Amino acid sequence: MDDADRTRGDATGLSLREALRSARQEAAERSGVIVELRDASLARLSMLNELLDPIFAEVPPEHADLFDRGLMPGETPRLFVDMVAHIALGRDRRTYRFLQDTRAGRRVLAESADPRDIAEAVTRYVARRLVAREQALVASSAPDDIAPRPAPHHPAPAPSPAEPARGGRFGVFVLGLILGAIAFAAATALGVNVTLR
Repeated sequence: MDDADRTRGDATGLSLREALRSARQEAAERSGVIVELRDASLARLSMLNELLDPIFAEVPPEHADLFDRGLMPGETPRLFVDMVAHIALGRDRRTYRFLQDTRAGRRVLAESADPRDIAEAVTRYVARRLVAREQALVASSAPDDIAPRPAPHHPAPAPSPAEPARGGRFGVFVLGLILGAIAFAAATALGVNVTLR
């Protein structure tokens, strides 16, 4: 840096080097704040996860595969209840949002700053999912008191002698193709002018 650059920096009151140092310091502080917010979000979701432990302990073992609960850190930390429902924090980092992904988009199932309200909403959601699965299992299995009836057996009618079977018609067609190809090859070998229309 020569004297002219120094006087220009002094005239504006701030050199580029000092401005860069200041900008880097601001960026570091901002990223530190973001990390702190993310850590705070993870801590809040972890506390909610502990509130949900007794609820998921009551889920019957045969239905345990229906739920896949887990805390996922990331840019936006989330507490998953199952494959389509999760809890995230709102923009204020204090409000819990219980969300469900559907074909029509994301639905808000519950929203509250009190984790107990969200725990109640998750309890109702888990109960509904268990009932829906039980109904699906009942609908897919036949009742025990009604034995399945065998399908009536109707022998296939024999083809009439005047009408050849379907396989016979196909055989005649293939035989005609072969004979036509042989005739065409013989005609071209003899030098007969054959034109196809």
